[in-house]
Amino acid sequence: MMKIAVASERDTVTEHFGHCINFNIFETEGTEIIKSESVTNPGHRPGALPNFLNDIGVEVIISGGMGGGAVEIFNEKGIEVVIGAKGDARAAAEQYIAGMLKSTGSICHEHLH
Repeated sequence: MMKIAVASERDTVTEHFGHCINFNIFETEGTEIIKSESVTNPGHRPGALPNFLNDIGVEVIISGGMGGGAVEIFNEKGIEVVIGAKGDARAAAEQYIAGMLKSTGSICHEHLH
């Protein structure tokens, strides 16, 4: 079993990880999603979200974009980071499970949105 979190704005992958509205959490068994839930973003403070997701057992985080600091913390915790995703959150998780979603590696370096 694996837990995948998709940083989202409701059901759509967000461009900005730290400012997402919610995380869609998908639990998988093999190549099937067996459970999904939405968890509200508990608040954007440096380092808080990677720790929060690690604490709930997430092994993969999918987002449109993410800052380098967050990527580093996820890496330290052994959580795989996939950035550059777009569109429907569940579809992104399904593409990841199927091995069709690869990280573009685009890291947000500025916060001048």
